[in-house]
Amino acid sequence: DPEVEALIKDKAAALGVTRRAISDQEILERMTYPMINEAARILEEGIAIRPSDVDVVWVYGYGWPVWRGGPCFHADLVGLKEIAARLEHYATAVGDETLAPCALLRRLADAGQGFAAFAQDAKAAS
Repeated sequence: DPEVEALIKDKAAALGVTRRAISDQEILERMTYPMINEAARILEEGIAIRPSDVDVVWVYGYGWPVWRGGPCFHADLVGLKEIAARLEHYATAVGDETLAPCALLRRLADAGQGFAAFAQDAKAAS
């Protein structure tokens, strides 16, 4: 609607927001990577024991897309190094430290591991 578009442009100008094209990839990252980070926090805090526990709850309880396999499974496919780097980018870009990777996500990413390694560590500890 042209009127809505005009309102958006006016509000962006008033707030000093520079409008730009946003790719589908960026939208996906900005929607899912913070959730993956939260899944890592849940594991880090011991709220869940295994990454698969988080995945099951999020797929069947919160409506995470089944075809992505849950946030931890999806993160392992993408790679935690990539996810940590993009989270750092977004945290810096918008000045929001809550977007920065949590300690567990950083540790696994720095070691070149995924959540599957955390699951193995948890199994060995029990």
